[in-house]
Amino acid sequence: MDSVEVFKGIRFPGFMHTQESLRTACGFQFQDTDVLLVTFPKSGTTWMQQVLSLILCKGHLWPIHNVPNWERAPWLEQNSFVKLLGNLDPSQPRLLTSHLGAEALGPALLHSKARVVYMARNPKDVLVSFYYFHKLAKFLPDPSSFEDFVAEFLEGTGFFGSWFEHVKGWLGLEPDLNMLFVTYEELHQAPRATLQKLSDFLGYPLGPEEEDFVLEHCSFPFMSQSSVVNYSLVPKEVMDPSQGRFLRKGVMGDWKEHFSPEQNEKFNTVYQAKMGNLGLHLPWTMD
Repeated sequence: MDSVEVFKGIRFPGFMHTQESLRTACGFQFQDTDVLLVTFPKSGTTWMQQVLSLILCKGHLWPIHNVPNWERAPWLEQNSFVKLLGNLDPSQPRLLTSHLGAEALGPALLHSKARVVYMARNPKDVLVSFYYFHKLAKFLPDPSSFEDFVAEFLEGTGFFGSWFEHVKGWLGLEPDLNMLFVTYEELHQAPRATLQKLSDFLGYPLGPEEEDFVLEHCSFPFMSQSSVVNYSLVPKEVMDPSQGRFLRKGVMGDWKEHFSPEQNEKFNTVYQAKMGNLGLHLPWTMD
């Protein structure tokens, strides 16, 4: 359960990744109709999987109620991928998910018209959510302290690598890919407008009633009660429910309840050094 795979200098949980599964992902042959969701962990992946599933399902709710999200949108790099890929509905575009960085996965996408949705989130909220996920997931080490976890996150030495490099790497590929950049915050603050942007990008425009339908079934109350979304189907030996819930809060700004002034100042310094010269207008505040 606690094994580790190191691939291209980045640590992955060995419980669900192997060198073979990681290499296979990097050489995957994308179809032009594929939809690939890419995120750094804890950036709203499950939420966006639900949104994209609902857009693509055209109102057919059976998969939404009966098929776990990790089967509806399987992870390219996980050792279960080949099996789950064969179970996808051939009548719909394949919805796939990945946490891999641009350096690893970009080459396989460069000659494809596959649609890529990249979702980012305020890194401070990512850090807090990831900290609690380490406590919940038995395949990740329990953090020694929040302070140490902050330091590891800023150094980019934790599992799945550096948030900063992940975001910058994928944004760097945006001009060369059929890609839409979306943030957790805009989906939270302007859900209908963001849904319209996503559905237009996918070529599945929705009417007002269809938008209402999607928004209802991707709401936090619905998802937190759905066993095929909230990971309650996962054995407790893999995710320990006594340590918290997978869908914990679904809010913005939770980091303010956790960061000390010193940690916040240090984070802002690193963030400015790594992201400040990109000229990005991102919908989150670092204060």
